[in-house]
Amino acid sequence: MQHKTIACFIFLFTILFNTHKSSAQVPAGTNVDESKVKPYTLPDPLQMQDGKKVTNVNDWNNIQRPYIYHLFEENVYGRIPRIKLTQTFRVRETGDAIGGLATRKQIRIYLSTADTSAFIDLLLYLPKSKTKAPVFVGYNFNGNQTVQADPAIFISENPLRDSRLKNADGTASDSTRGIASNSWDVKNIIKNGIGLVTAYYGDIEVDTKDGWQTGIRTKLKDELKIQPAEWSAISAWAWGLMRIMDYLEQDSNIDAKHVALFGHSRLGKTALWTGATDQRFAMVISNESGEGGAALARRNYGETIKDLNERFPHWFVGKYRTYNNNASAMPVDQHMLLSLIAPRPLYVASAEDDQWSDPKGEFLSAVNAASVYALFGKKGLGTDKMPPLNTSVGNTIRYHERTGKHAVTEFDWQQYIKFVNEQFK
Repeated sequence: MQHKTIACFIFLFTILFNTHKSSAQVPAGTNVDESKVKPYTLPDPLQMQDGKKVTNVNDWNNIQRPYIYHLFEENVYGRIPRIKLTQTFRVRETGDAIGGLATRKQIRIYLSTADTSAFIDLLLYLPKSKTKAPVFVGYNFNGNQTVQADPAIFISENPLRDSRLKNADGTASDSTRGIASNSWDVKNIIKNGIGLVTAYYGDIEVDTKDGWQTGIRTKLKDELKIQPAEWSAISAWAWGLMRIMDYLEQDSNIDAKHVALFGHSRLGKTALWTGATDQRFAMVISNESGEGGAALARRNYGETIKDLNERFPHWFVGKYRTYNNNASAMPVDQHMLLSLIAPRPLYVASAEDDQWSDPKGEFLSAVNAASVYALFGKKGLGTDKMPPLNTSVGNTIRYHERTGKHAVTEFDWQQYIKFVNEQFK
């Protein structure tokens, strides 16, 4: 019986973190040969429409930044509605956790008074060592119950994308408790005086091609005055993170001025777009976000725009498909998305065995965002050479490529914890 339990755990763990392809799974025809990368020219984030270059923060904030942001809205992610709905917050449960080091809080955010089925369930771990703590905030892939094997954590009520993890009604199986704990280094986060806030991204919209039909893009379209096709799943998930930030600002145990937004894989793409949209997030961390995230689209390496649109058409707005075979025709590239985070601290991370996500393309994107950070007197990576493996480099922008596959590891969290403690001191 014990062997069956272990085998089941390994099976579920494999499902949970195979959220993107690793280098071993790269489809035939995909370029993973650096010598075959074709020459490309990146748009200059400081080049304005009138041909002049941005030379000061005022012109960046008032002219160029809004212009670049609009290009991403129109061509990549769709627009995010800014109508303020009436939200309510309900404390569902509190208790001691992590061996008494933390307080566990479970909060339900009702996103609208008109539809109580539109909600986000938060799981918070706050260190008892601080009365007002900085926090990491980020989505999880399959429900809060996967983050820790704690029977007090409520199981997600919204459907999961993967049928192998769910009950007949689509909700999460009890066997999923704690299966993602290796990717959430909760104890070390807490020991370093930082809190953790997480929620299941399927509370906003289930990650399937037709998830919009039952998610907020349909439920709240009349209240938000936006049609489902005007925005994407990534923008919907970003909108949800902004609603989480609304809650964090009124929780007296959280230092809302020091919130580090974290995301892995598709949720790393989401974190970057959210951070570009909502400057209340004081730091953004992209863990292996790849194409459509931190990686340069104009590099024909690893996953492409066409790959994304064929496999995950719901992630992006319709116009993004027009660049399937011509990334260079797109008026933006992903270094410009990173530049929208300036002057806030930004961490971009890659993995050696995740060539599908193009580690070098992620690194070069961070390199080319530095010119905007320089406007604010902030230093970028300080190098244009790929660093050795398992080495963190940079200043206000930071980067590492570690050994291993597409995942979130203890090494990653060590760097992010250090970055938070340095930048938020």
